[in-house]
Amino acid sequence: MDCHLGKNEDRKINMIPLRDMTGERPLIECRGLTKSYKKGDNTITPLQELDLDVPRGDFLALMGPSGSGKTTLLNLIAGIDRPTQGRLTIGGVEISALSRAALADWRSANIGYIFQLYNLVPVLTAYENVELPLLLHSMSGRTRHERVQTALNLVGVADRHDHYPRQLSGGQEQRVAIARAIVTDPTIIVGDEPTGDLDKDSAGAVMDLMTTLCEQLGKTLIIVTHDAKCAAYARRTLHLEKGRLFESMQRSERLHSPAAQEV
Repeated sequence: MDCHLGKNEDRKINMIPLRDMTGERPLIECRGLTKSYKKGDNTITPLQELDLDVPRGDFLALMGPSGSGKTTLLNLIAGIDRPTQGRLTIGGVEISALSRAALADWRSANIGYIFQLYNLVPVLTAYENVELPLLLHSMSGRTRHERVQTALNLVGVADRHDHYPRQLSGGQEQRVAIARAIVTDPTIIVGDEPTGDLDKDSAGAVMDLMTTLCEQLGKTLIIVTHDAKCAAYARRTLHLEKGRLFESMQRSERLHSPAAQEV
């Protein structure tokens, strides 16, 4: 379901730097982010001078029409792409200024990425898929095994550890993908349409799991979604359209709104 925000529910984001409830600096600080790329003879600019703060432990949903820059912003925060202009600072590190090699090391240590189509390696078991990111880190085989088992247990597919992707349901594949994203204990977990290929029940289960990661494990989550029901799980929903960034009602406001109370 696409999200169509009412005019009375949107508000332009206050660009004054935010502080969380503890007075700490925001985990993610975007200042003047611009991203442009060439498409034939044309220059496409999905993001232009965008400012955004994300506190540590936030659960943020990004919505908007196709081509509005949602995935572009997600990939910049994940260190997969670089801004054309502007500054992006995460955890006090200006990642927009890192070299390609340093950025890859930072991404490996700090980011867990959940894809819409899972991106599991078909010739590897669920266990081996989850283990893959750990092979980039120096640790003993025992520690690696313990981390994989912990991640599989957390997402509820430990009993499918020896199954190949073709032997799993869509919901189980996405749970394995989430386990792979969290096995390195990243600071930030990002998801690009993480429920886009799932049925209603599986999507709800995945969103419940992501809420647990935020509320119980303190992870910072950022997802891109076209589904308003999935966005409702987030603490905040930001709407991108034509280079402008708006914020819809936060989850606490939605839960206490007259419409929510009538349901």
